[in-house]
Amino acid sequence: MNLNDPLGDMLTRIRNAQMRRKTSVRTPASKLRGRVLEVLRDEGYIRGFELIDNGDHKPEYEIALKYYDGRPVIRELKRVSTPGRRNYAPVAAMPSVRNGLGLAIISTSRGVMSDAQARAANVGGEVLCTVF
Repeated sequence: MNLNDPLGDMLTRIRNAQMRRKTSVRTPASKLRGRVLEVLRDEGYIRGFELIDNGDHKPEYEIALKYYDGRPVIRELKRVSTPGRRNYAPVAAMPSVRNGLGLAIISTSRGVMSDAQARAANVGGEVLCTVF
């Protein structure tokens, strides 16, 4: 299956699984997806993820979703930069999600990181998605 936006597909799978109260969800593996999942895990939005090799040369990530009092920890998950319309932000104009309560995931020259880490490292980049 040919996907135009693999990261958007992963975010949609997470949203859909949380609506159905699933404990985990699988998505095809890629380096970018892995880096975004690392940021989500480090910031406490998911329990974790594991690389699973099915033996058919198509590895997948199994993402363990996180809930608090029966409600998903991730309330809102939006794709900002799309393949058709890239969205870049310098350090001075780095987005703040819900007055700092949320998180923006940024792809910088130093790797994929949260908006707070990008401000601390004084680097801008492509705004991949926002999480609240």
